[in-house]
This record gives sequence, C-alpha cells and structure tokens, in this order.
Amino acid sequence: MDARQLWLRFEPYHDVTYFTPESRAATDALGCKGGWMGYFGMRAAPLGAASPELVTAVFYNFAPRMVSRALPDAWAVASPSEYLRVRLAGADDALRRLLGSVDTPEIAEAAALARAAAMAAPLAGRPLAAANRALPWPAEPHLELWHACTILREARGDGHVAALVAQGVGPCQALALYAREHSLDPAYMRTARGWTVEEWEAVEGMPGDLPAVERATDMAALSPWEALGAVGTTRFIDLMTPLALRIASANEAMRVNPMALDPVRELAVPGWNT
Repeated sequence: MDARQLWLRFEPYHDVTYFTPESRAATDALGCKGGWMGYFGMRAAPLGAASPELVTAVFYNFAPRMVSRALPDAWAVASPSEYLRVRLAGADDALRRLLGSVDTPEIAEAAALARAAAMAAPLAGRPLAAANRALPWPAEPHLELWHACTILREARGDGHVAALVAQGVGPCQALALYAREHSLDPAYMRTARGWTVEEWEAVEGMPGDLPAVERATDMAALSPWEALGAVGTTRFIDLMTPLALRIASANEAMRVNPMALDPVRELAVPGWNT
C-alpha cells in the first residue's frame, strides 16, 4: 500500500473545510476578522478553546505570532461548538457545488470504507486526530466521508509532526527544507506560515533528512489501510480518484498550496474529465 497515493485522494476532500469560498463565507458570517482567524478557529475547535501556545504546538509549522493574531480572539467571536457548526456547513456547501450530486451510491460506499479506516487509525500521540474522532459523525454520506477524511488527514499530520520532532527538524526549518525539495517560492512559504525573512535565513542552510521524515510519515499512516485490507483499500482508491480530481480541478483556492499538492497532475488518468 502506498500511503502517499491514499493521501492524495483524501486530502482534497478534506481541504474544502478551509480553502473554499463557502468556508470563508461561513466564518465571515460568524464574525471572524480575516480568513486566518476562521482557519485557526475551525481547525482548532475540536480541541476546545485552545490557547495559542497549544495550537502552535500541534499545528507545528506556523509561526507563534501568526497563531496569536487569531487566538484567543477567535473564541471571543464564537464558541468552539459554533466553529464546528460552520465548518461542517461550509464543507457541505462546498462539496455540493464542487461535486454536483452528492447523493450517489459511490459516495456512500466510499464513506463506509473511509469510516472503517478512520476508526482504525491509532490515536496515541495524535491529538488532532483524537479530537476530531471524538466528535459526532454526520448522518449524510458525503459529510460522513468528509469527517472520515478529516480524521485520516489529521492522523497523518500528527504522525508527520512526530517524525519531524524525532529527526530534530524544527517548524521553520521544515518549511525551508520542503520549499527547497519541491521548488516552492520561499517568500510564499514564509508568508503562508508567518515567518520573517530573518527567521527563514537562520534555518535555510541547516541540514535535515526530509526523505527520512516523509518515509516515517508514510509508515505511520499505513495502519488504517492495513486494517481495512487490500480489497477495501483498492476499492477506496477507485472511488476517491474521480472525487479528488473533480474537487482539485474546480477548487481555485487550492491551485497553489504549501503542501505542493497537485492531484490533477499526480492522479490524472486516461479519459478522465471534469
């Protein structure tokens, strides 16, 4: 099983949570001051009214000052439960627009498989995955699939943080290494995560074994799929590929992203079209 190939399929489905016009409209209506307050409020909400220090720790690669511009002020705008409500509503609206029909047997089948995988994801040392899995499951299949993808995504992310810590790669250093590895614009990466030029330059030349981090991340992300089994995992891939391609091709907000994620290029299959 290839953990990265699985990630390429569930990450675009999860990303509608934050990076769509529907998501931004939902947090603007809540009273958020800017998109990043909405992002930190929605993503951190499963943890409760978390402090900026806690969120900086678990999100890992954001500069502390960037988190502090949004938190704890976000909790004065609305409660964590309200952020959970609007992130589900924004994801629902975005998925309906991007996918057209969401009431299909294929989405229902993908949801059942993804839920089984998400329930098999280990939670020890994975705070964001654990906090999301503790939330109620949505009833509608396309949102059940979204919730499962969110748990799987955060479980992978928590494992990635553990791999970075084990390799001694700090938050800004990780971004600098990743930017160099994937030919990403350093100025864009600094801005996206709130680091200064001076902070970036201080770590830019530091060594770090990013391939080892990626291997460890992939290994730590395999257990849900091993529990699901080869047949179920293969079927999940088949079901999610057209969904990921449709979402990625239509979601303008994710054309450029700090993950260097390009499902349209990496998952394109002969004869596929939107």
